[in-house]
Amino acid sequence: MTDVAILLYEGFDELDAIAPYEVFQTASALGADLSARLVTLDRVDEVTASHGLRVGVDGTLDPETDRPDVLVVPGGGWNTRSEAGAWAEAERGVVPDAAATLHAAGVTVASVCTGGMLLARAGLTDRRPAVTHASAVDDLRESGANVVDARVVDDGDLLTAGGVTSGLDLALHLVERFGDAETAERVATEIEYDRRFDVRVSTV
Repeated sequence: MTDVAILLYEGFDELDAIAPYEVFQTASALGADLSARLVTLDRVDEVTASHGLRVGVDGTLDPETDRPDVLVVPGGGWNTRSEAGAWAEAERGVVPDAAATLHAAGVTVASVCTGGMLLARAGLTDRRPAVTHASAVDDLRESGANVVDARVVDDGDLLTAGGVTSGLDLALHLVERFGDAETAERVATEIEYDRRFDVRVSTV
């Protein structure tokens, strides 16, 4: 069973997390050997997202003991330097530290939108191909990443996706990668989404 943990924090962008969650859960309902859960690093029952949606969580993720197969980090609030969101979490350091710890332990780490900046703050994108929301590309490049013009970048144990809706393509790509192309297509049909195959996969 492929265990996907989607990491929520105060001020995350709703679609960055909920769209992949629906893709993964739909894949599971269609028979894929995959499960998804919404987790936080802090012990809370719910998190308030960037547009005010309150989301209940499935539990707390302890990076030292809980090792999902895939960690998905959403973005939100980076460019506005919001008091809650990716920028605030980058400054706080807890999410980047957790991502770095899990990655070092062998967990595949993925991001949606400016969640990529949290991975950059963790040092995970240094000298590696990556992408983020178009408005934060300069920040990503300045952080030391090799910015790629693609909707999704798959560099093996590190995946990044562009702005907001690209989380759908990231999740479908992961369903295909950890499952099969047929299931990914069935999920896309079920949610009535026309996939965009602008995915850059590292050949090294």
